[in-house]
Amino acid sequence: MTVSRVLVASAVGSWGVEGDERGVTRVYMPHEPFSVTDGGAPAAVTSAAEQLEQYFAGARRHFDVSLADLATTDFRRRVWASLLTIPYGEVRTYAEVAASLGDARAARAVGNANHANPWPVVVPCHRVVARTGLGGYGGGFDVKRFLLRLEGVARD
Repeated sequence: MTVSRVLVASAVGSWGVEGDERGVTRVYMPHEPFSVTDGGAPAAVTSAAEQLEQYFAGARRHFDVSLADLATTDFRRRVWASLLTIPYGEVRTYAEVAASLGDARAARAVGNANHANPWPVVVPCHRVVARTGLGGYGGGFDVKRFLLRLEGVARD
């Protein structure tokens, strides 16, 4: 299958959406190398890009995006599914996500699964924070702060 990549602008830089007919395979953060492909993109990719543009403009709170089925662990799938239940404008701690999965001691593993999330923003790993502060984010603290502030969550 042919993979297509499109660009989405935001106040913190350009994001990339990659995918094919099966769905979105990856969302690239502003600091990640990314090249746009020529020609038209499949509906799943263009729809995801449009929804991200709406989100960054403050006009979208939920995503309806076809995500490609990627090879990963069951634990990561469970973490990512849990992230999808965190409402716009709310946060959970790594420990709270771990507890929701039945193992309150798995907070560090939740952080690792967040870091491996191939669909940042769409699968909102930015909504997971440390008990004592912001916590980490693969896109960097400035990007995480931007996303949380966009959603009305003041977190430093």
